[in-house]
Parts: sequence; structure tokens; C-alpha cells
Amino acid sequence: MTNSKTGSNHGVNTRLAHTGNDPRSFYGFVNPPVVHASTVLFPDAETIESRNQPYTYGTYGTPTTDALNKAMDALEGSAGTVAVPSGLAAITLPFMAALSAGDHLLVVDSVYTPTRNLCHGMLARFGIETTYYDPAIGADIEKLMRPNTKLVHTEAPGSNTFEMQDIPAIAEVAHAHGALVSMDNTWATPLFFKPLDHGVDISIHAATKYPAGHSDVLIGTVSANETAWPALWKTFTMMGICAAPDDSYMTLRGLRTMGVRLERHQKSALEIAKTLESVPGVARVLHPALESFPGHALWKRDFCGSSGIFSIVLDVADGSQHRAKAHAFLNALEIFGLGYSWGGYESLAVAVNLSDRTIALPPKEGPVIRLQIGLEDCPDLLADIERGLAAAAAA
Repeated sequence: MTNSKTGSNHGVNTRLAHTGNDPRSFYGFVNPPVVHASTVLFPDAETIESRNQPYTYGTYGTPTTDALNKAMDALEGSAGTVAVPSGLAAITLPFMAALSAGDHLLVVDSVYTPTRNLCHGMLARFGIETTYYDPAIGADIEKLMRPNTKLVHTEAPGSNTFEMQDIPAIAEVAHAHGALVSMDNTWATPLFFKPLDHGVDISIHAATKYPAGHSDVLIGTVSANETAWPALWKTFTMMGICAAPDDSYMTLRGLRTMGVRLERHQKSALEIAKTLESVPGVARVLHPALESFPGHALWKRDFCGSSGIFSIVLDVADGSQHRAKAHAFLNALEIFGLGYSWGGYESLAVAVNLSDRTIALPPKEGPVIRLQIGLEDCPDLLADIERGLAAAAAA
């Protein structure tokens, strides 16, 4: 049943508050039930043979996972969504759906590092060749397309250094060659960028981040258009990598407040990023919503907002001191936690390793520190960053 409160003419926070499930479908309770299921019973032999009922086994979905999937479909404008146990699983699934032995895959060089590990490890073992490309390539990706190129994987902004991509131009070329396009859209969420509206076939989210929003859930979502959905669904059912009902419920609950949380993340991150552009000890601020950023024009053209994660490049002339300066910065922080992931309420910092890059090379001025700006007060966060910069300068 469709919830009448979630029409496309409503604002994003109205849709986030009501999309996915209809309380009338479960006795009026506001939140969907958490259905723990493996076995599903059938009324008779004929139904079990035909499988002609909404639910047949726990790995194929439950009312809980369906509520999350329907909410993501409403946000993405997709033909179908599946929830899987992690963001990396959300990348693995469409790769396995789109690729076969002997195929060629194009992946942006600024990609999430575990994606690169998947390509070099599992996919290479299966006889799938990966070529990495410059995030600024745009329509020139034509030069890299081969007859056996079946998938072009994009990520914008790129991991850790936030390079932008001309997604519509890349998608046009890929489709002309019969290839699908996937995109890791975790940074922007469907609120700030809708990949399927820009030519992408498969939109991927580490829903661990902003949708769940509280650093206590591991989950991913994959949303596809009509072209990519059948193979994605078939692969999902074959692999059995379904998200747990409790995690799906927690993510749907987090989704209800994602809009207001993102407003805060965006505002705070921009305020801090702009301030750091003129602070001694910072060589560069890598945030696509800043006019100084090389990919700002693409961000402004295609995106309608920015999230709470960006990086700074420390100003360290001596290359041999990069590691020591980065450690000094991180160890002096009192509010920022030192840890991976992002999208939660707490601020985090980590020195990023860019040694696997082959084309989108690391900044030369100094080490790169990735900052996740949480929901704390900006003056406190700025004071903490200044404490880290002072420690790095003294190291």
C-alpha cells in the first residue's frame, strides 16, 4: 500500500518522515514491525510449488527490509532496491551482477579503497580485468572503452580527496558502448544527488553512514533502474547477502532524521572548511562546495548540497616528516575521535593512505587528514583542529 503522505510534490523532510511503510498496514503503529524470519509457511502444496505469495523465505525479504527498500526507491526514483550487510557488499553485488569472466571494468582511480581490493583480488581471480581512470576524464572515457567493457564504476566526490566527475558525460559514453554505469553515492545521499536522474544505472550507498547515522549499524543499499534491476535482483537471490531485519529497522529509523542531520552536517562542515582555508598550517582544503576546489563547477552544476566530510592537506615541506606531523595532529585532538567510517553524530579524523593511487595522485604539500564533521558545536571543533595544527607545527 502506498502512503498518501509521501507524494513527490512534498518536501524532502516530509517524505523522509513518512515514506517506506504505511501504518495502516500494521494496525496503525507508526513504525514497521521487525520481522525475524527464515522459514515462511505456505497454505498448501500448490502455493509452495508456485511460490505465489508475497514472502517465501527470509533471504528474499521481509516486511522490515521491504519498508527500507521502498523508502530508498522513493528517494532514488529506482525500479528496485535491495539492502545488504555492508557498504562493501553493496559494491560487490552489482559488480557480480554485471560482470562475467573475460569482461572489462572501468573504475575511477579515486575510488573507495576496498573497491580496489575487490577488483585486484576476487574479480581478477575470475578473469575480469580492471582499468583505473582519471576522475576528470569526462567524455574522454571513450578512449578507454573496449568491446568487452561491461561496467563503468563512478564515485563522486572521490574517497578522501573528493575529486568530482562529469557523471552525465561518462554515462552517455558508457551507454553508447552497451555498458552499465554504477555510482557510489554515499557522500551526497539521494538528498543532494540522484544518480539515476543523471544517467547512472545503479546507485550504491554505504547506508552505514548518513541513513543509519549513529555509528551502530553496518548496512548497504543498492538501487537500480529498469535496465539493471532484473540482473541485480537475480544475483541478490543467488548470493543470499541480505541485511538483517534489526539493521534494516535501525536504518529506516535513522532515515527519518537524515534531512535535518544533513542540514547540520553541511552547515558546520562548510563553516569549518571555509575557516581552514586561511589558517596557517593548512596547505589546502579539499571540499567540492568551496569555490577554490578544482571540481567546484561540476559540483555546483549537478549537486544541490554537500555533506559533512572533507579533507585538509597539512602544510609540511619535508616529505620525511609527513607521518610524524600527521600523528602529532591526530594525537592532540580531544573532541574528534580517531576512527574509520563517518556519517554519525560524532566528529572523526583519520590520516588517509593514498599510496594505491596511480592516476589521481596524492597532494604533494603534505599529509591528507580526513575530517568527518559531526553534530558538535563549530567553535569547539575549530578549537580542536587548531590544537592539532599547533601540535603538528611543533612536532
